[in-house]
Amino acid sequence: MKHALALIAGGLLLLTGSAHATPPDAAEILEASDRARGGGLPGIRWTVRITPMNGADAEPARVLTLKAHATASLAETREPVRFKGSKLLQVDRNMWMSRPGLRKPVPISPRQKLSGQASQGDIASTNYATDYKARLLREEELEGEATYVLELTAVNTFCTYDRITYWVSKARHVGVKADFISLSGKRLKSATFEYANQLSHDGKTFPFVSKMVIQDALTAARTTLEYSDVQVAELPRGTFDVNRLGN
Repeated sequence: MKHALALIAGGLLLLTGSAHATPPDAAEILEASDRARGGGLPGIRWTVRITPMNGADAEPARVLTLKAHATASLAETREPVRFKGSKLLQVDRNMWMSRPGLRKPVPISPRQKLSGQASQGDIASTNYATDYKARLLREEELEGEATYVLELTAVNTFCTYDRITYWVSKARHVGVKADFISLSGKRLKSATFEYANQLSHDGKTFPFVSKMVIQDALTAARTTLEYSDVQVAELPRGTFDVNRLGN
């Protein structure tokens, strides 16, 4: 009898413990996932190839070199020739564009289209944890992988999107899918992410994004971003100085 009561009491303790288990912190999940896109590193550089697929009116592919540090990034176009030398600078929540022959940088919005379905902010932003407040919605399986599903809400109107539903792998700590949503709740487009690249920093090796495929929510238009030549790098202080953008 005593043994049976002990088993019942133990079972009740287990149930009570699981009922009061502390849920994972959404902000920590988001911050950890940012590292695979360049967030939280001392400095990073990489190349991205942007290929729009919009049917008969498809744009040519673009190739850009990017440098990023904390909440700043600089993208310079290498191809096609007519855009070569154009630069896109993002510092905190401000963004400017410059191109050869332009007297001074022009302020722009992160929401403006750069190529196909890719906006300026899709190219420049590496740090969701700075721009969005995260809330854990649920846990679910996505294509056989356990994920946390986060709701990201923009901290101000300068963010690229008003809201993002973001699926983060529980095992790999990387974002695997995103739905980008307007203020009215309309889904604008979706993206999936792959992580074939690897980076090493502070004695640790971790995945870095290798492909992002952006699909328009209403049409067949799709844009693929392929990332290569990724490396952690110390960047000079003047790299993200808007006064040097035209140099």
